Order: sequence, then C-alpha cells, then structure tokens
Amino acid sequence: MRILLLGGTAEARALAARLDRDGRVDLTVSLAGATRTPAALDGTMRVGGFGGEAAQAAYLRDGGFDAVIDATHPFAARISRRTQAICARSGLPYVLLLRPAWEPEAGDDWRVAAVEADVAGKIGAASCVFLGTGPGSVEAIGPLPVDRVICRRIDPPTRDYPHENGDWLVGRPPFSVEDEVAFFRAEGVDVVVTKNAGGQGGRAKVEAARVLGLPVVMVARPEMPPGEVVESVAAALDWVERL
Repeated sequence: MRILLLGGTAEARALAARLDRDGRVDLTVSLAGATRTPAALDGTMRVGGFGGEAAQAAYLRDGGFDAVIDATHPFAARISRRTQAICARSGLPYVLLLRPAWEPEAGDDWRVAAVEADVAGKIGAASCVFLGTGPGSVEAIGPLPVDRVICRRIDPPTRDYPHENGDWLVGRPPFSVEDEVAFFRAEGVDVVVTKNAGGQGGRAKVEAARVLGLPVVMVARPEMPPGEVVESVAAALDWVERL
C-alpha cells in the first residue's frame, strides 16, 4: 500500500516512524520546505511544493498512491483544502490528522484574533510584543503599534525585519516553560502573540505567559476542509488499518 503523508508536525514525525516499520506500507513523506534544513524523517522524503493543484493531482495519480494522510500544521489550511478536494474528485482515501486546539485555563488572559490581520487591534497598551507565530505571519499581521516586536524563527534571516520596530530572533525548539519565562523577563515582553496550534511543541510560551500574568493574543484556527478528521497518531493508524 502506497501512502503519501503530508508532514510538518510532531504527529507526522511519530506517524512516519510507525508506518515505515509496517512492511505493508510504502511511505512517502512530503514537506513544504518552509525550514531550510528539516530533520530527517522515516520513509522516502520529498521537500518542496507541488507546483499548483493540477501538478499535485498529477503527482498523486502518477505516484500510484492508495491513500493520503494530511498531518500538516493546523494553519496550513490552503494545502489541506486543496489536497482534500483532489482526493475527493479522484476517489482517493484522505484523512486529516488535526491535533486538538488549546483551550484557555485558569489564569490565562487570552484575546482571540479571528485572523492575523486582527492582531494589531488586540494588542492594547504594550511596549514589547513577542511574535510567536513564525516569520510566515509577519506580513499578514502587519506593523504593530508598540516600541519593539521580537519574532522568533528557526532559520537565520535572509532579509531585515520588514518593520522598523521589529527584530528577528533565531532559535530552534523545543523550549521549556522555564526558558520562555526567563526570555520574556530578560526582554521585557509584555504581550505574547501566537497561533492556536495545539500540541505540546509550542505550548511553553502560553504557559510562560500564564506564569508571568501576560496577555496572549491568540490567533484562531482557520476553517478546515470537509472530510474525515482524526486527532491522534493512534487514530490515524486505526484509519490505515481500515483501508
């Protein structure tokens, strides 16, 4: 059975390791290429976009795939919608592995932004904002009305920050709650901006904001495509068993 796994999450990594050990599965893992030096994954890796909807449909058809598992980031809605539509037209089994969103807990001060463009209106009175959304969101969020913006990224930047009050910070996760608390204190961060990605990987910054009593501007998830959705690696493996 040939399976295409669209990756980019911790769940995709864990799923690839499990599927690659299954002698019945010929696994290809596709990464968008947002990170210049992605860590190696189990299975056959391909990195980079498909070149549009028609090219992706041809890749799935010519590759002889029997199923597609979409374990991309919860905010990669465009590729998820496109892949689901292609699979629906061709009758190719498709499932979206979508980890549960974070929910506010006691002590959290969340200000929910429906889309990235709404972030500036949710900042309030602030001096230093930590933009924990990744560099791909900087343009959509736009300039923020504060003294300083710090945006963390994995790869070293190839260009200056697009707004005069912003700085890039290079760092590769994971980060502990203690790491984030110390960082926020050292830099004088007074508002944290992040996407509701869910999972454990980025949760430390949300918990650190709670520890310090900082408000969090939480960008809500985009609408996902129709079709079958599972919330865990175990459920995705069960889906494969039913094929």
